[in-house]
Amino acid sequence: MQRWAMLQAEYLREAAEIWNKTILHAGQGLSLPDRRFSDEAWTQNPAAAYMAAMYLLNARTMMQLAESVQADHKTKARIRFAVQQWIDATAPSNFFALNPEAQRKALESRGQSIAQGVQHLLEDVRRGHLSQTDESMFEVGRNVATTEGSVIYENELFQLIEYAPRTADVYERPLLIVPPCINKYYILDLQPENSFVRYAADQGLRVFLISWRNADESIAKRTWDDYIADAVIRAIGIVQDVAKQEQINTLGFCVGGTMLGTALAVLAGRGEQPAGSLTLLTSFLDFSNTGVLDIFVDEASVRVREMTIGEQSPTGGGLLQGRDLAATFSFLRPNDLVWNYVVGNYLKGETPPPFDLLYWNSDSTNLPGPMYCWYLRNTYLENNLAQPGKVKVCGVPVDFGRIEAPAFIYGSREDHIVPWEGAYASTRLLKGDKRFVLGASGHIAGVINPPAKNKRSHWLNPELPADAHAWLAGATEHPGSWWPRWSEWITSHSGKQVAAPKSPGNRTYRPIEPAPGRYVKQRA
Repeated sequence: MQRWAMLQAEYLREAAEIWNKTILHAGQGLSLPDRRFSDEAWTQNPAAAYMAAMYLLNARTMMQLAESVQADHKTKARIRFAVQQWIDATAPSNFFALNPEAQRKALESRGQSIAQGVQHLLEDVRRGHLSQTDESMFEVGRNVATTEGSVIYENELFQLIEYAPRTADVYERPLLIVPPCINKYYILDLQPENSFVRYAADQGLRVFLISWRNADESIAKRTWDDYIADAVIRAIGIVQDVAKQEQINTLGFCVGGTMLGTALAVLAGRGEQPAGSLTLLTSFLDFSNTGVLDIFVDEASVRVREMTIGEQSPTGGGLLQGRDLAATFSFLRPNDLVWNYVVGNYLKGETPPPFDLLYWNSDSTNLPGPMYCWYLRNTYLENNLAQPGKVKVCGVPVDFGRIEAPAFIYGSREDHIVPWEGAYASTRLLKGDKRFVLGASGHIAGVINPPAKNKRSHWLNPELPADAHAWLAGATEHPGSWWPRWSEWITSHSGKQVAAPKSPGNRTYRPIEPAPGRYVKQRA
């Protein structure tokens, strides 16, 4: 009660101060430290300035009240999240009647901004999602996902792309990339200047990549075991065959890293060690620290999914719609990925600028329900994969400690999807030689950071203490991209250089179609 009384007294004091500044100085002395209210239209209108200042005060106070709730960690996190969603949704900037900036634009354009905003709204209703970029400016295969290559294998779950060599000689040990199946692979091959795939090929690597099929009803009953056996393990075997190498370099991004780690653990349980190296980019193997996503997962919510789209559903499996996942991830950062575009697109009638990363973000994917439900229960809910032998995949007890490959593990410091401490936890599960690198920024921008841009920084520490924050305390910050660190590491595990192959595939696995292939072009 004492805490609440202090918050009440502080609220009344600040509210009185805002009122007095509005009356005495027509709102000119009010501080509006929020980019939503940065336009001069807010400060020049005393009523708008007062409203914005009171909104910010109310928002701070509500979050302080949420922090004061006496509850267990998960309940408190859910309260904080719900309160933050309400705060962000009710900002005066989100409503035309309360937004002086949008009103001014309507007057200056003689109503054209309103008409354009309505048009944007109707177009987004037709598309089924909120536009975050000018989608007409991009096309998969034309100006995104353009690195030259060929599809050399396909089944109903994936296509395997072999990229054309970009150097006269290549390292004999190839690289297989396993991207996340909850998004399209071309986040790793956006445009030439920020393509991780092209960069890897430029380093002399022979690059292969899994392009996941956008699930439809024909594969709605597929399971996690199917994705491991018929996709990841199948791809590993094909790359070994085509490259004529017993061991290959492997890389997994996000849930692709979880799938790759699981596949390698299954193979290790069978006595096979096909990976000469393992790279994990913002990936979980240990799901004990999943950050804000933890608030969405409990026994009841997982059970509902299992009964509606999982193997226990009346049909034996359904689809998790891509738009559901996309909406969930967008509302993790609602001001940046939702309300910012509501205001710009609809209230101001602006067309969002072209941005390849946001085009990719809007290109959602469906997942088979049984596969997704198994993943949800055994990772986020029960964290079974991290417990050696606790769960079987493809009939084999999973133990990441059996994987003998050296590992390069990357985390992003501001990642809200895979907190970097969660990525670091993989160092405790993998037993081979390991290196951890921490990059600046978030889940995507931290990963897609080409050296030529000379942006951001990364941290290095050769020691790997048990505690992630102890690692950071002993780490040294270095300017620029982490990609050259990875290039130096991966090439040291790639064997000698040989003449680049003159054609993709081999007699068994012949080119089917040019990259990027059909699967990545399928829309949810």
